Amino acid sequence: MPEQPEPPQTPAPGGADASARHEPSRRPVKAVLFDFHGTLAQVEEPREWVLKAAAACGVTLDRARATALADRLLTAGRAGGPLPARVPPRLAELWSARDLYPHAHRGAYTGLAETVDAGIEGFAEALYERVLIPDGWVPYPDTAPTLAALRDAGVRVAVVSNIGFDLRPLFDAWQLTGLVDAFVLSYEVGRCKPDPGIFLRACGMLGVDPEETLMVGDTPADAGAAAAGCAVLVLPCADAGRPNGLGAVLDLALPS
Repeated sequence: MPEQPEPPQTPAPGGADASARHEPSRRPVKAVLFDFHGTLAQVEEPREWVLKAAAACGVTLDRARATALADRLLTAGRAGGPLPARVPPRLAELWSARDLYPHAHRGAYTGLAETVDAGIEGFAEALYERVLIPDGWVPYPDTAPTLAALRDAGVRVAVVSNIGFDLRPLFDAWQLTGLVDAFVLSYEVGRCKPDPGIFLRACGMLGVDPEETLMVGDTPADAGAAAAGCAVLVLPCADAGRPNGLGAVLDLALPS
């Protein structure tokens, strides 16, 4: 049998290149908002956290005991670490306000640490103090290069964090403060992610429109920036010292 002729092709409305014209438009990125924990830096390895806190109390732990204590403390809830498996009722109010008031942040996390009986006087406070100092954190390998590349390209940068203490001393110690234009910390602005208000506040501090802003984080709370009109990039949270894909920000924020 003779082959059936192919049906005539109907041209796309507007011409052959109409599909190209219908691709989503992309506004240039003028600012990038970064989450802190899990995005720019990670807390120190749990066993080292326990060993150094114990040493600050004048106690030397063997590594096996430190590992066991670290496992129990992570289950209880660590500042900058996993959420607690359970929040005791007596700590519920402090826990709910931990990212809005410094006293609540300290009280919640020292209270959780005190639920683990380590037999070391002052241990809960020593554990909390580790989160306040640069030595208690490890910036990701790509943090400094990524921030520097954005600064060189004229892209403004803010750190937007749900946190109950000041991050600026950490950035000072890491010599990164000069690469950040604004710190938008929940306890200072009275808003917590995913509330769109904290992202809008950050955009206002940077003098940019949300539609020209990229939010980079590692949790669904960071993705709340979409409700404020920002583009969002969610990266995997990596262990301390390991790359977390932060360099992908440059592919989105800088013109090729």
